[in-house]
Amino acid sequence: MAEVLAVCAVHALLPDRGVGVTAIDKRPLTKAVRVRPLGLHGDVQADRRHHGGEDQAVYAYAQEDADRWSDELGRDVVPGLFGENLRTAGVDVTGAVIGERWRVGERLLLEVTSPRRPCGTFERRMGVTGWVARFERRGAPGAYLRVVRAGDVRAGDPIEVVDRPGHGVTIGRWFRPGAADARTLLDAADSGAVRLQPEVREHAEKALAAGSGSGRTDSPGVR
Repeated sequence: MAEVLAVCAVHALLPDRGVGVTAIDKRPLTKAVRVRPLGLHGDVQADRRHHGGEDQAVYAYAQEDADRWSDELGRDVVPGLFGENLRTAGVDVTGAVIGERWRVGERLLLEVTSPRRPCGTFERRMGVTGWVARFERRGAPGAYLRVVRAGDVRAGDPIEVVDRPGHGVTIGRWFRPGAADARTLLDAADSGAVRLQPEVREHAEKALAAGSGSGRTDSPGVR
């Protein structure tokens, strides 16, 4: 059964030589927390120009991918280390289709919007030289989600995929997208099958116009 293993929110704001201060230090909560359109109650984003907002309200990362990193790094990738709000098990986060909806617990309804993009803050958090490139090569970025229906979430809540658009462009594919995926997403949005995050639409349009196959979003994605 797919489930939430941990629910994480900011523990402390940390100094960061790149952006001044960062809220990437997320740690597990012991009680249920309310999730509304701008994210978890009590959570914050230090750099709100690049992070947060309704289309990046919640960040999910799979335990299965964290385990691979643990093996590779020789250290535990504990819940919240990557700045995620939800550590999941049993749901294919990399294989989630953009626009896919998850029911979490009794009421919370989330919609997959885009992959997380690594940045320098994330690399400094990990203390691993070349981490951004290494994370990109792995191709398991985790997913941002918007809140379709508010609700409470706690560790142990079941996750059910209740809707999956038929366009087939997954988080993993859009992390390294080409013009074909850009066209597919734009067609799906134009037909009303999916609501694209504005940055995803913008870069998909640029990819098609340039014919370069570079439809990537520029949002750094680390909060």
